[in-house]
Amino acid sequence: MSALVILVPTSLVLGFIGLCCFIWSLRTKQYEDLDGAAERLLVDDPLDRPAARGAEDRVAGRDEGPPVA
Repeated sequence: MSALVILVPTSLVLGFIGLCCFIWSLRTKQYEDLDGAAERLLVDDPLDRPAARGAEDRVAGRDEGPPVA
């Protein structure tokens, strides 16, 4: 029973901290643009593309080099 003296207040404090963090995230509009983050994952960044078409083919394994015996 003496453990409950420590565990109950600790759990209440942690729950209150979690509630405060959740309210903070609502007030700072963290949940406003849920679709934007998902769409940014799917859209290619033009700076990440290879410089030449040949480089893209080599990366994909479609090299037009001589056949390997």
